[in-house]
Amino acid sequence: MKKQTTFKLDKRDSVWFHENSAHVCAAYAKEVCDVAILPIGAIEQHGAHCPTGMDTFNAVGIAEKVGAATGAMVLPCPMYGSHPHHHWGMAGTIPLTYETHIGLLVDIIRGAAVCGFNKFIIISAHGQVSSTLVATHKLGIEGLFTISSTWYDFLRDDKTVLKDYMWHADEAETSVGLYLYPEMIQMELAEAGGGKGLLDSSWKIAPGQAAGAGMLYHFEGTFGLPEKDDLDNGVIGDPTNATVEKGEELIETVVGYYNKLVTEIKTKYAVGINPLGFRNPNGYNTTADITYDKDHDSKGQLI
Repeated sequence: MKKQTTFKLDKRDSVWFHENSAHVCAAYAKEVCDVAILPIGAIEQHGAHCPTGMDTFNAVGIAEKVGAATGAMVLPCPMYGSHPHHHWGMAGTIPLTYETHIGLLVDIIRGAAVCGFNKFIIISAHGQVSSTLVATHKLGIEGLFTISSTWYDFLRDDKTVLKDYMWHADEAETSVGLYLYPEMIQMELAEAGGGKGLLDSSWKIAPGQAAGAGMLYHFEGTFGLPEKDDLDNGVIGDPTNATVEKGEELIETVVGYYNKLVTEIKTKYAVGINPLGFRNPNGYNTTADITYDKDHDSKGQLI
């Protein structure tokens, strides 16, 4: 079989899985790096000043930077995502059901594992933990080592760079857009907005906020009315405070954290090592029958 012999980037032609041939992807996972990043976003209204693909573009921009810096392969980003209950019915938003999205994520990572990838990091730029967490643990039952993250909660800016927490089509997201794809942001149309919560905000951990005692994650309840009725302009927060400099600091800081995470995974688990030490493709019904591979002892510890 003929194989490609010249490469643009450390034995691969691109950081993106879909821009390499199947032979290059498989050889890269076997010989160079078996960490794969899955960026996920959504198609969702983001006010009048931002594109509906904003969450997807943010996930793609972050993942590409991490893949280039660490050697991780970046899987194609599905454009659609799942949504919390209050997003449904909003013009400009195209939500997937939770069951559909869970199945999508699980199938993507299963497929990438066939190519030889053993470690997976989901980088989400949209509030869809209702499906990403379930998908992560379904994959874990099957022996597929998976970490799921939402970039703004992974960063926890906590008003370090920003004047406010990280809401929606706001200072944070608009700043990121100005840094990653300024040609799509129309600042002349930006205006502040906001909804009315059903409970006092002190009960909820805002996106990007450091958690405190007696606080619930903002997706752990039906805390808001449908956005189609609650929001005047589709915005929560104040995008007029956005700047390209804030966007650069947010993105480069969170990329640095992801780089450290990938580096630790690569250092601790060499190419070809599955951190979980088993495959259990039959899922729930065969968890009691799991046996570990040759790299792990009978208790699952790496030898």
